[in-house]
Amino acid sequence: MTSTQFAAGLAALLLIAPMAYAGDPQLGREAVGACATCHGRDGIAMAPDAPNLAGQPESYLVEQIQAYRSGEREHEQMTLIAQSLEDDEIDDIAAYFAAIEITATVPDDLK
Repeated sequence: MTSTQFAAGLAALLLIAPMAYAGDPQLGREAVGACATCHGRDGIAMAPDAPNLAGQPESYLVEQIQAYRSGEREHEQMTLIAQSLEDDEIDDIAAYFAAIEITATVPDDLK
């Protein structure tokens, strides 16, 4: 195996491996004040145009909040909130919402 092949293989593994975040869900629970207005304290959206955050993967939530903070994603309110958060706060909030267990029930007529 050449060094180029090794590097390509390593890069592929890094792309598919989930990123580990060190968020503390208990600290995140205490920090979701601004989130709760739209997304609900329990991660079930209060606003009709806000997504549910409960049960979403931690890595996804971290990446999306960081994208709002950097301007990669745009939403007036989310950008302002994200820009006020430090990396550890983002990790904690994401860990909290990811830790919430959700269930789904398929209606009988669709089974």
